[in-house]
Amino acid sequence: MRQIVLDTETTGLEAHLGHRLIEIGAVEMIGRRPTGRTFHTYLNPERAIDEGAREVTGIQDEFLLDKPFFRDKVDEFLDFIRGAELIIHNAAFDVGFINAELKLAGAHYGQVTDHATVLDTLLMARAMYPGQRNSLDALCKRLGVDNTHRDLHGGLLDAQLLADVYIAMTSGQVALDFAFDASADDRGANILGDIVITRRPIVLRATDEELTLHAQRLDAIDKAAGGQSIWRRLESETVH
Repeated sequence: MRQIVLDTETTGLEAHLGHRLIEIGAVEMIGRRPTGRTFHTYLNPERAIDEGAREVTGIQDEFLLDKPFFRDKVDEFLDFIRGAELIIHNAAFDVGFINAELKLAGAHYGQVTDHATVLDTLLMARAMYPGQRNSLDALCKRLGVDNTHRDLHGGLLDAQLLADVYIAMTSGQVALDFAFDASADDRGANILGDIVITRRPIVLRATDEELTLHAQRLDAIDKAAGGQSIWRRLESETVH
């Protein structure tokens, strides 16, 4: 599955009051792994940035004067997200602003959901951690994602952090999808009985780097759970 982790920065909090996008950052993942492809642009909002937004982002009006307008980047942006699942924290906010920009760029562009599906990680977090703070910073701390370099909000930086958070949040979701070509009459049969192993399976062993990353992820899970994870307990039982 192709997924795009996306974050925006804006001149203010209300798109319906004429506030505009000033930055878009997006990170591509395929099979839940970053591919290295990103989309990032600053935008000239054609209006002043609210003081509160300047404090949060560190972006000044003067910096954006020579940046492209959204209408100049819209085709490139839509090409990047087309057909993907967008992963966004508090998606209603970002999607609302992007939809407002698409409307200004031309009715033929439609809305975000005409080009991609949307997954809201804030709603996911609220379901997983009810009654707790679920901001991006809070999730980074809870899941062991290093955000010490995040002094200000930034579209691409926040998208990269959210990608790590999303992977950590969904690390327990493993699905085995065997695409057997079975007829309707065979669906009730034990299809596993038809599998014949014709040669010895190839065993791929983890590299030292992968083992280190695995241990770091288990440390984060232990910290979030407030105790030893099932994996660690099973490892301990196997050793002894």
